[in-house]
Amino acid sequence: MELVTQSRAPKRYPVAFSPDARSSSGTASEVPRILIVEDDYVVGLDLENGLSDAGFEIVGIATSAAEAVRLAGSKHPNLAIMDIHLSGKRDGVDAAIEMFTAYGVRSIFATAYHDDHTRRSADKAAPLGWLPKPYRLEGLISLIESAIAELRGGRS
Repeated sequence: MELVTQSRAPKRYPVAFSPDARSSSGTASEVPRILIVEDDYVVGLDLENGLSDAGFEIVGIATSAAEAVRLAGSKHPNLAIMDIHLSGKRDGVDAAIEMFTAYGVRSIFATAYHDDHTRRSADKAAPLGWLPKPYRLEGLISLIESAIAELRGGRS
């Protein structure tokens, strides 16, 4: 997978995810918190670096479904970047469904496994989008920005 990073000034996101996160103007504000679920260590680190450089807060990198669910429960991400093929017996679809039903965490699937059957099985996770591998970091960032807008109820 090729991830291409650019020098990009960190972007600040006014996001109304948490009523406790208030800016100096008194409005709700928070940097989007992202959980990366990827069993390839190098890809996970590349994603962490690229997304951090783009201004997102990375709450962790999980390599298995169980670890993803545990981190979702303890770190409270706004969304997850989810691979389908993971370490262990369970896959990313299972993890995404459990994260959504238990904690309300929705996922963007960034995976080589995006056939119709896989997409239908992931419907219960209410995915925010699909990005077929290989992809460019800019495409993922754009999809994340769209997902953040959707999570905020369509506000930009």
